[in-house]
Amino acid sequence: MDDTTPETPAHDDPGAIPEAGALGRAVNALGGVFALAILASAVILIIEVALRYGFNRPTIWGHESVIFLTAITFLFGGLYVASRDRHIRVVLIYDALSPSARRAMNIVLSIVNAVACAIFALASWQVAESAMFTPSGSFRFDTTGSAWNPPTPGLLKLFLFIIMVLLTLQFARLAWGYARGRDT
Repeated sequence: MDDTTPETPAHDDPGAIPEAGALGRAVNALGGVFALAILASAVILIIEVALRYGFNRPTIWGHESVIFLTAITFLFGGLYVASRDRHIRVVLIYDALSPSARRAMNIVLSIVNAVACAIFALASWQVAESAMFTPSGSFRFDTTGSAWNPPTPGLLKLFLFIIMVLLTLQFARLAWGYARGRDT
């Protein structure tokens, strides 16, 4: 490399967008934890395959652990991409808009998404509540019913509710951030 060529970083991670606020920054910081969950899933699957086919000694916990880890990671992924503004967007119309029209569209879409997420949060609470409490009202998570029988279905339903609440708050914060910000 000569002296006239600027050095570029190998990985430029912009993180959460400014409009996402402190919640977006916190979500962005947690992203690495969920990336590690995917790596843990891969390691668990390798161990499971080795034990099953190499030693004829499969685990009772491998598949259910992987399913739980990947499920919570995919749920968190929605919140993660919202805070970073990296979600899938149909840009045919969006890219043709002026900066002020884009800003207005960002505000409207964030409000619509916040309302939709709030509705889903209410629905997911009903599911989480039935997964956490018995009909008599005592606390008990739903379990898988397998030989290992972990409470992962109940935990997953509770996590879905938490993510939907956080998505509602994140979209509300994005709407506020876009409304206060300059044209994009």
